[in-house]
Amino acid sequence: MNDDKPVRSPCVHVCALDEQDICIGCQRTADEITRWGRMDNAERRGVLQLCLERAGASGLLLTPS
Repeated sequence: MNDDKPVRSPCVHVCALDEQDICIGCQRTADEITRWGRMDNAERRGVLQLCLERAGASGLLLTPS
């Protein structure tokens, strides 16, 4: 994996925060969205993992049966 290339934002341009301040489009918190540009790649990958977990917990991801 190339650490020199910035990890891309998960933004899908569906920007609206739910009651927990989590974006319904990308599943990042308001704080994560605000700090994204200042995060290093390791922190960004951690946030992406959290987004995946949030999407799964909220039923947004289909899982194979």
